[in-house]
Amino acid sequence: MFTGLIEEVGKIIGINKSGDSMVLSIASKDILQDVAIGDSIAVNGVCLTVTSYQSTSFTVDVMPETMYKTSLKEAIVGNAVNLERAMTPNRRFGGHFVAGHVDGVATLQNKKEKDNAIYLTFKIDPSLTLYMIPKGSIAVDGISLTLVEVNHDSFTVSIIPHTLQQTNLASKQIGHPVNVEVDMIGKFVEKAVRNRLEQTELKKMSITEGFLRENGFA
Repeated sequence: MFTGLIEEVGKIIGINKSGDSMVLSIASKDILQDVAIGDSIAVNGVCLTVTSYQSTSFTVDVMPETMYKTSLKEAIVGNAVNLERAMTPNRRFGGHFVAGHVDGVATLQNKKEKDNAIYLTFKIDPSLTLYMIPKGSIAVDGISLTLVEVNHDSFTVSIIPHTLQQTNLASKQIGHPVNVEVDMIGKFVEKAVRNRLEQTELKKMSITEGFLRENGFA
């Protein structure tokens, strides 16, 4: 579990692809102070497991499912990546609950500055805007952000210069992909409501004595 507060921007220094999977080598510094094999680190919002590390870099395995569902399939050496270690009980929780399980990939559609704010608009599959509401939370490349506007197939967030400087958003250009994780609370609510509706429909469809009479089986 993560908070969406980026600790460091690392850099991809090696990619070893094998079929539909790959091993990423990532240069970093701050997050390696207490790292251990098996630790979870969010890389652009994707929860990955540390398989090896040195004083200035670490490696992670990227399996086929992750390749299919995230922007990591388009990774190249030199890419800046947002990094966050899994949250601990004694750490301030300043973002929102981020699982590191990406729901889809969006593309940067527009970037606009207004006073001290930068408005970023992303195009995304309409099936995911169902879980977005203005002033709700969203994780973009692992960054906990607040939604300003939600449309049928796009959403807008507003960030301050500090966020731009401390994350990989500074290097994003129009058309660049980002990983998106919607707020898990919305998904839980939808699941609960859908299950209840399905149960209600099943009850309506139950074969009863009255149903049989109405359909000529009396």
